[in-house]
Amino acid sequence: MKRLHVHVSVEDIPHSINFYSALFAAKPSVVKTDYAKWMLDDPRVNFAISTRGREPGLDHLGIQVEDTDELQEVYARMRQAGGNIIEQGQTTCCYAKSEKSWIDDPAGIAWETFHTTGESTVYGDGTGENRARIAHEKQSSCGAPQAAPASSACCGS
Repeated sequence: MKRLHVHVSVEDIPHSINFYSALFAAKPSVVKTDYAKWMLDDPRVNFAISTRGREPGLDHLGIQVEDTDELQEVYARMRQAGGNIIEQGQTTCCYAKSEKSWIDDPAGIAWETFHTTGESTVYGDGTGENRARIAHEKQSSCGAPQAAPASSACCGS
């Protein structure tokens, strides 16, 4: 069963944990100095916050899967949707080990698709996400290439 993933960049982790814990009526399942995550079943969402994003606000969305068959199914959907897919592969991110790929929707919102394969004691350095975001160049209105903003946030735990 798939789970929607939402990652929000915040400035103050403790303040944001208090806010979202009240909003969700649940404590986070993971809390670190720079990151927190709620694995909610109602609604079924992996909601994460961190201080590692570009700026406060929505950093990216995603679809988390439970096994490699579902991952291949969602990868096929990404190909059908069209656009530039960045296959990141195995990575360490958000205190987890995952396999993931990225795509931007028509509005420019980054979407990741991932399968978490284990925990990590480190957040990850975001290099895979940075390469994915930079590799997905956008055209400005004048036609000159313009790199998409690089995000140091990575998710998927």
